[in-house]
Amino acid sequence: MKLPSVTRIEWPQAHRFIRVPTACVSIFDDIASPEDWTRLAFAERKTDPRLSESVGNIDLVAEAHRVEDETGVLMSPFTHISYDLPSRFSTGRYGVLYAANSMEAALLQTVHHQERFLKATGEAAGWISSCQEITLSVSADLHDLRDPDFSAWLDSENYAGAQGVAEPLHASGAHGIVYPSTRWPGGECVALFYPDLAANPRLGRFYDLHWNGAAIDYVREHETDTVFRIDRT
Repeated sequence: MKLPSVTRIEWPQAHRFIRVPTACVSIFDDIASPEDWTRLAFAERKTDPRLSESVGNIDLVAEAHRVEDETGVLMSPFTHISYDLPSRFSTGRYGVLYAANSMEAALLQTVHHQERFLKATGEAAGWISSCQEITLSVSADLHDLRDPDFSAWLDSENYAGAQGVAEPLHASGAHGIVYPSTRWPGGECVALFYPDLAANPRLGRFYDLHWNGAAIDYVREHETDTVFRIDRT
């Protein structure tokens, strides 16, 4: 098997989205501005033993790769892993931090996974969930799948090929993978195998997702109440 070459990736501003329970947003809506909601949730976890379990298993991250991360954005993908939660480059045996080089590519990735979940659960139509944009910097030497020769490993739905490529790379101590977005033409994404390959996480805007019963068709920016239609043409 031809292995992808290694490329130095320096992204001063990458993008990622995290799901935010709608109930959590509502609780803090009247007492704080949106940019403080995640910090308030973090403070609540520190004082509530039940919620503190959400920190995850820190032992899954080697001490040399641990980072101080009050938001949980960098560490949580590695401290919460399960074979029930596979991703493109992991069967669930190890954690991966995903990010994109544009807001659009990152948002459409979140939309895709939300749609799969909603189709499986038969969720009724409506504004069904919220997510928050996170910006962060990336600095890593990554195996490069942007060459068209590797397109067979990047099926938009079947992750078996990508997982088969990533498993030996991860075992060898590789930093991760850079690859073209399968959701946003021209977009690029990274799959980082260690949390210390990213830094400077900043909490950004909140978005609500609208489900029409078959697909997520609209996105609403929470603070301005501006609605955007998702164009799939």
